[in-house]
Amino acid sequence: MNATTVVTDFPSEILEDVISVAGIVPLTTVDFPDRLALVVFTQGCPWRCGYCHNARLRPIGQPTSWRWQQVCDLLNKRHGFLEAVVFSGGEPTLQCGLATAMQTVRRKGFLVGLHTAGIYPKRLSELLPCLDWVGLDIKAPLDKRYAQLTGDNESAAKVLASLRLIQSARIPFQLRTTVGPGALSEPEFEELKWQLRHLNAPQPVRQEVHPV
Repeated sequence: MNATTVVTDFPSEILEDVISVAGIVPLTTVDFPDRLALVVFTQGCPWRCGYCHNARLRPIGQPTSWRWQQVCDLLNKRHGFLEAVVFSGGEPTLQCGLATAMQTVRRKGFLVGLHTAGIYPKRLSELLPCLDWVGLDIKAPLDKRYAQLTGDNESAAKVLASLRLIQSARIPFQLRTTVGPGALSEPEFEELKWQLRHLNAPQPVRQEVHPV
């Protein structure tokens, strides 16, 4: 992708409230591999993972000091320094305007990344043409334990479908798994890695539970 074209002439009435922005990280070196990125956190997530360190982002419509137009204004100022924008959450694919937001970011000349739990495979399939990188959370072995952790009886099937979509799209991606109290045990993590090998998927990056 050509990351040199700057687009700054988007009317505020078009950009305002395209997505519900909960907050941002203005600069990160770890959320999009090998790129300087800004992270946009969106509101809303239908799952109820007990160890979630962003549980405050689950409700949609909570007061926030950030609007989408402000994010776009910041990107205009940081062009030539930042290389990528990562949409995270919450679960960003819950946002109906996410594709529009991603297209705006791409037109501004930035790479686009997504952090997702794979909750909405159909929506993910529609977003893949906009993406340069995906970080997919794999929370548990792909069986009934997924439902026990998320509260969604179909969660394992949804994540497997999302993984297959990402593999088929042939874009760079990373799997991430949280290990520790309230999340995966060490034996479960080893079992998950075994499952992923048999799915021809990369081994997950281990993340530790952070106290909430």
